Amino acid sequence: QVQLVESGGGSVQTGGSLRLSCAASGLTFRQYAMGWFRQAPEKERELVAQINWSGGITSYADSAKGRFTISRDNAKNTVHLQMNSLKPEDTAVYYCAATPSRGGLGRLDEYAYWGRGIQVTVSS
Repeated sequence: QVQLVESGGGSVQTGGSLRLSCAASGLTFRQYAMGWFRQAPEKERELVAQINWSGGITSYADSAKGRFTISRDNAKNTVHLQMNSLKPEDTAVYYCAATPSRGGLGRLDEYAYWGRGIQVTVSS
């Protein structure tokens, strides 16, 4: 059974930092690209960052560029999202998800496995 478990969320003030982690089990982690998504109240879920199987290819939403960094540790089956210079508009539930990599970032419509999400709240 595949499990993705997020940790590291919480509440910070504007300008603060958080590091989200996602521990994966039940899948061959190196075969999957990983993504971080978020969903704010009354808004659609959006992709924040992606990383391919090796960590050599990453992609970010415009809102995350320059502030967030995605990374992975294949030896520990974990993926991280370092979030700096946080803003109130970053407040959301953050989810990690896995999609077959095939060398690249994978397909957005093939994100088959999802974590339960973790709350990030940024206060002004």
